[in-house]
Amino acid sequence: MKITLSRRTAVVALAAATALAGWVVVPGSASAQLVTHPDHNVMDDSLRELGMRHGLYIGTAVDMAALNDAADPQYRSLVKSQFSTVTAENAMKWESLEPTRGTYNWGPADDLVAFARANGQRVRGHVLVWHNQLPAWLTTGVSNGTIGQAELRQLLHKHITDVVDHFKGKIWQWDVVNEAASDPWDSPPSIHLKGFWAQNLGDGYIADAFRWARAADPKALLFYNDYNIEAFGAQDASDKTFFVYNMVKGLRDQHVPIDGVGSQGHLGTQYGNYDALQVASALDRFAGLGVATALTEVDVRSQMTAGVQAGDSAEINPRLQGSASNYSVLMQGCLSSRHCLSYTVWGFTDKHSWIPGWFTNPPEGMANLYDEQYRPKHAYETLRADLIFAGPPFVLPRVQQLPRH
Repeated sequence: MKITLSRRTAVVALAAATALAGWVVVPGSASAQLVTHPDHNVMDDSLRELGMRHGLYIGTAVDMAALNDAADPQYRSLVKSQFSTVTAENAMKWESLEPTRGTYNWGPADDLVAFARANGQRVRGHVLVWHNQLPAWLTTGVSNGTIGQAELRQLLHKHITDVVDHFKGKIWQWDVVNEAASDPWDSPPSIHLKGFWAQNLGDGYIADAFRWARAADPKALLFYNDYNIEAFGAQDASDKTFFVYNMVKGLRDQHVPIDGVGSQGHLGTQYGNYDALQVASALDRFAGLGVATALTEVDVRSQMTAGVQAGDSAEINPRLQGSASNYSVLMQGCLSSRHCLSYTVWGFTDKHSWIPGWFTNPPEGMANLYDEQYRPKHAYETLRADLIFAGPPFVLPRVQQLPRH
């Protein structure tokens, strides 16, 4: 069943969301209108405040070491002031939560949840099922045969149940399954389910994971999350977005309790990428299946050529402009699709970025909204402009997604 809100309900919900941001909702003849208080200067608003104009949550992945670094208070201050939702960059992954079998380390993840609650933020849980960052005791046991298929399935069930139950009532959106689909450059090029879980448990693990997560928390929104699904391609066997769309449709047809699709949004200025109309079209098509959507891990990296590293503005400036454009394309697409509930960046400062450590040949970087000195870039101001200038009739309040059972 497709969940929709009446116009009155949407206006009331938007009014509550925008009150804290200094905005007032005024019912109009055709749609809700947003006006500021007379003494409110919108140009001073943060990303989180501007997002609330549209009921859109603006989030960031959080590096817990940086958050707790007393010598770097600006990181913590910006997480608090700029963002309305937070995601644990690593603290909720299996290898972090259960490095030793049967012994959980909840501390860092609990700290993030407590931080979010203290600052009026929602939490995206990341991630329950992924083929990377698994504990060594699990992967070694499978590879040496001491953990068989039946036990592995039981362990996955237990892990999902334990983690979701521990955070029950505290997580807004869970990334239940992450990056299960292959890429067209893999072998074979036709898109298929890949990785540790598909190889060891078969395709049915995805439906199982969603059902187990729903049993543990009836109210959290349950997402499938992946990269390179920002727009549709040829809609053939090598089109990853098309594959994921059909996979989600199949899950919905089986009454699997999937509530949303997360499009990661890891882009690079060296690529052609997409335009906002393509992104909006893809988000709307997923929404047509009865699920919410979200941009979940947005960053836009650039190749760090010798000229860039030497400070050549002729090479740096086009990259900054290209980055701003790509951030904006994803934001515009999300704003235009009312079922897109949140826009999360995967880290907000180049000082604490995963990109340089992962993309080394050639080296890449410059991926975030702030530079290493916490100075906002063009991308930051462009997102603010998108949020300031957007409005009816093409950008309307978000449509609430209710958990499926």
